[in-house]
Amino acid sequence: MDHENGRMPTFGEALFVLIVDALIISYGVLDIHFESGAVFGLALSAHVPLFFAAVFTAVMGVFFLGRRWRTVEEGMINGITVALQAVLILLTIGGLIGAWIQSGVVPTLIFYGLNLLSPEYFLLASLFICAIVSLSTGSSWSTSGTVGIALMGIGAGLGVPAPVTAGFVISGAYFGDKMSPLSDTTNLAPAVAGSELFDHIRAMLWTTGPTLLIVAGIAYYMGGSYTGANLDNSRISVIQQMMSTEFTISYFGFVPPLLVLTLAALKVPAIPGIVAGMLLAVAMSLFQGTGIADVLGALHSGYTPSIIAQISEAGDMGAVNELVKGAAVFAGDSFETVKEVSSMLNDLLARGGLAGMLETIALILVALVLGGIMETCGFLEVLLRKLMEKVRTAFGLVGSVMASCIFTNMFLGDQYLALVMPGRMFRPAFEKFRQNGKGIDPRILSRTLEDSGTLTSVLVPWNTCGAYNSGVLGVPTLSYLPYAFLNYLNPVVALIMTGLGIGIKWVDKDEDKGTEAQS
Repeated sequence: MDHENGRMPTFGEALFVLIVDALIISYGVLDIHFESGAVFGLALSAHVPLFFAAVFTAVMGVFFLGRRWRTVEEGMINGITVALQAVLILLTIGGLIGAWIQSGVVPTLIFYGLNLLSPEYFLLASLFICAIVSLSTGSSWSTSGTVGIALMGIGAGLGVPAPVTAGFVISGAYFGDKMSPLSDTTNLAPAVAGSELFDHIRAMLWTTGPTLLIVAGIAYYMGGSYTGANLDNSRISVIQQMMSTEFTISYFGFVPPLLVLTLAALKVPAIPGIVAGMLLAVAMSLFQGTGIADVLGALHSGYTPSIIAQISEAGDMGAVNELVKGAAVFAGDSFETVKEVSSMLNDLLARGGLAGMLETIALILVALVLGGIMETCGFLEVLLRKLMEKVRTAFGLVGSVMASCIFTNMFLGDQYLALVMPGRMFRPAFEKFRQNGKGIDPRILSRTLEDSGTLTSVLVPWNTCGAYNSGVLGVPTLSYLPYAFLNYLNPVVALIMTGLGIGIKWVDKDEDKGTEAQS
């Protein structure tokens, strides 16, 4: 690097920046209470801590490394540019959610889902429903933003805590996204690593297949806590009655989701497919007699419940009956149940709209600014190269790739960067690596990129994936994280299998063909 544009950081400097950034972010976001009475953290939204971490990193780059401000600024802009498509998808998903709630699509899915799904099998069903939809569409985002929202409502009706439902929705959605040949990440990882698409998918079956079975077992076990014996049928009845009072419930509500899934299966790009589903829902709202101003308002600001919101503020059952025009809708139901359900539905359904996504988009942009500075100044590159120096075994190589992907997800804030940057850096290491005279097939690199880069992105609150899923599902990232079992167990399973030599594709030094180690 030329003198005019500064120098690369030393390992000590890069580590110092990483530690300080981590402290700034964790102190701003966390809220840990110790037995002594001390408290660590401010429990803030991640926006401001990330901003100050970006300021500190830029100061280190300009004043200590001698980087020109213009270079650092270009790094910020380049960092943001990476996620512009994700920002556009977020905006269209916001409009879609508002339109789908207003037109009765989401309420219809919740209404009939409460009839079909039992509490004890709900988590297992959510896992596999989302896995199948995501496999079919190749998109975890579309899955979370459509059937995921409906499952959140069904879970609330069945008495399942929202973070638990969100964790299994995300586990299923990311299994499908990771394994689908239609997924962008499934195609990107082998392209970066130098492997073939279907070799890559077959390699992932060794690690992700067993992990899915483990998570399915956890879902079945946890479902026992929500048995039919504990189910309050009167609560479900109130939910369905309240939905029918506020929305038009009909089988036509299944058409927009089917349209979006069909277009995705036909490989129509995400944004046109989402817009088509949104416009169909808009047409349904207009046909139901909703005014155009209200329709446009839902697209912009999200849906705002009307009767449900008023019921949640009613003082007694007489006021409730007045709101439903005297119909015996809640006959026999207690006022406490009606109030509790109306408050829950008001929180669940008051969402969506382009404006509703702006806070999430702002979080993503600030995180990507930090990531752009980290990349431009070379802090992350120096740390990753230090990791590579110590690699002597296949276990160490795979573990180093995983650590690099997780660091990249945390400090560059984007899933694609967590695949591309470690993939580019470790590809030569995989090509040169030899253990007992044999090399490792590049499909193991591409698999490892997905096992860690794709799956852990949604576990970081300020990563594009974490921010998106938190926004559309209405659950903070750190709340659903403990229940997103597939996302953090898959890397563990992959490491264990690598250590045992299972599912590793070894190749002879001078040959292209090899055999998979099995035990």
